[in-house]
Order: sequence, then C-alpha cells, then structure tokens
Amino acid sequence: MKIHLVSGGCGFVGRNMTRRLLKTTNDLVFIIDDLSIGTHPSTWLENFSSRIYKDVEIIGKDERLYFWKGDFRNFLFKFRENPRFVQETYGLDFERFSDVFHFAAIVGGRLKIDGDPMAVALDLSIDAEFFYWITRHKPERVLYPSSSAAYPTSLQTESDAIALSEGDIDFKKNLGVPDMTYGWSKMTGEFLAQIAAKHYGVSVVCIRPFSGYGEDQDLTYPVPAIATRAAKKEDPFEVWGSGKQGRDFVHIDDIIDLIFILMDNVHDGSGWNIGSGRLTSFLELIDLFCDIAGYKATIKPLLDKPVGVYSRYCNMDLITEKFGWEPKISLREGMTRVFNAAVDRLKKEGKL
Repeated sequence: MKIHLVSGGCGFVGRNMTRRLLKTTNDLVFIIDDLSIGTHPSTWLENFSSRIYKDVEIIGKDERLYFWKGDFRNFLFKFRENPRFVQETYGLDFERFSDVFHFAAIVGGRLKIDGDPMAVALDLSIDAEFFYWITRHKPERVLYPSSSAAYPTSLQTESDAIALSEGDIDFKKNLGVPDMTYGWSKMTGEFLAQIAAKHYGVSVVCIRPFSGYGEDQDLTYPVPAIATRAAKKEDPFEVWGSGKQGRDFVHIDDIIDLIFILMDNVHDGSGWNIGSGRLTSFLELIDLFCDIAGYKATIKPLLDKPVGVYSRYCNMDLITEKFGWEPKISLREGMTRVFNAAVDRLKKEGKL
C-alpha cells in the first residue's frame, strides 16, 4: 500500500496537490491541516462524504483520503513518542510514507509578510521539526517548497533587477539577504534539505515557485483580489504602490506538473525555479483583467500600501535545458480562468 503525506493539505497548493494525487493515483493520501489558513475538504472536493474514525476524518466513498486536523508539529510530536503512530492508531499497513509534500507553513500575501513577520518566523519551527522527522522516518521521496522570496532582495530592485537563476543562492559562498522572515525561513529550509539528503540519504528536492495563482486561491493574494475587483468593474481601480512593480505569474497546474518531474529526477536537496520566466507588472495585470471584463479603468495608486521588492522573476533556462519543460497555461488563459471563477463566486454570493 502506498500512502502519501501532504502537510498543509487544505491550503491553496496543498489542496490542489491532494486533488491531483486522488485523480492520478489509486493511493491513499493522508493530509494534515489546522485550518488556520486552509479550508475544510468539504469546500473543495466534489461529492463529499466522510466518517470519523478516532481523531481522523476518512473522506470519500473509496476512503482514500484521511484528514487529521491540527498543528503539523503536534502530528510530528506523536512520532517522537511512537515512530509507528499512524500505523498502530489507524490500522494502516505500510512501512513508511511514499511521497511527502511539506506545504504546512505560516503564509499569506504581502500584508502578512510585512505586517506580522514574527508569526511568519514560526515557519522555522515547523520546518526544523519536519526535517528532523524525515531523517528518522525516511520516506521514499520528499518535496520541500521553498520560495522565490529566498533570493537576495538586492537582485530585485528597480535599478538592479535580473531574471533570478538557481545559482543566485549558493550555500558555499556569501549569501544575500532574502525577503523578510519568510525568505529567511525558506532559505534555511533549503539548507536543511541539503543536509537531509547528504548526511541522512533522504531523497528530497526543493522548489522555488514564483507567483503561483489559480482559480481557488485565497482573496488575500493579489491575483484573485484583482480579478474580483475587475469582475465588479471597479473604476477607479486601486493598486498597491505605483503598480509598476512586477512578478512572474505561473498557474498552479503547471507548478504541480513540474513538481512531479523534479521529484522523479532530483534527490540531492537542491532548489529549482518554477515560473514563466516573464515579468508582468501589476499595471499590466490590471489591464489584462479589465480587458477580459470588457472595460477600461482609471488607475488609483495606493502609495501607503506594502509592495515588497520591485521586480521578481526567474530564469527558467536550467529547467528547460535539463527537462524540456515549459508552462502549458498562458497568462491570458490562466487569468481568464481566475476571472471566471471570481464571477461565479460573486454571483453565488449575490454581489453581481
């Protein structure tokens, strides 16, 4: 029996990964989430049904999804007490988890990263417990999601913006300063991943996603928030900062596609970019959404709002050369999907 573990399995990336695993495999999936950010599986799974067994919720007619609600660290503490905690508690016959996807984290948009950096620093605690556990449990394969925020902010200014390459983070040289506590925690996680691979023989790969987005992303993130305002035909259209700051947008489906390619081929804890390799400013993004909505808006800059670095986009040459991978979903197609999802949601809420 193969059992995959998804921490943070009810968050944006976690639930999309969980749905992909349920759709493309016949394996059992065990997810952990405290629902502080994520939403219960009943809100994102079709034909939802479940039953309670001890302290887990077993979901679906085929009962392939197990949901353990709580802080991931508490889940890991139980393994300290009993390394066979899951097998003995829930009667599951397996030796170790197969694929482990570690999405549990204190995350959020710019308001969270800048507004409550010490809460975000708790990611250091979550990751330390996680890496200690995998060196004892020895799952077959591990995914550690780092972030583009781990890159030096000095390479992302208006005057010094470059397409960020994997080699711009090199633990054998002097490191730059990443983006706030979120960037520091992710860079530290990458260092621990390399130690887990080199010293403990764990197969692990790190990804550095850039601005991932999708139809079911939380409204605290800019893409769904902008899409919602365009659906309402907001005019004037408010933008944080000047709107000239840019990001590299990549659809969640493309992110998951590349995750599996990397897990199949990379085992040494190294970090790999996931993006489009294209810089899009928020002014361009607003223009795109307004065009999809069929109107033209006047821009109203909000210069007192947090905006983060000026420019963040990636160089995808290494991925293309080694794996021949390119995103399948264009910016317009992906943003149209997000816009249509926003329209549907607003109609259900009676706001459109």
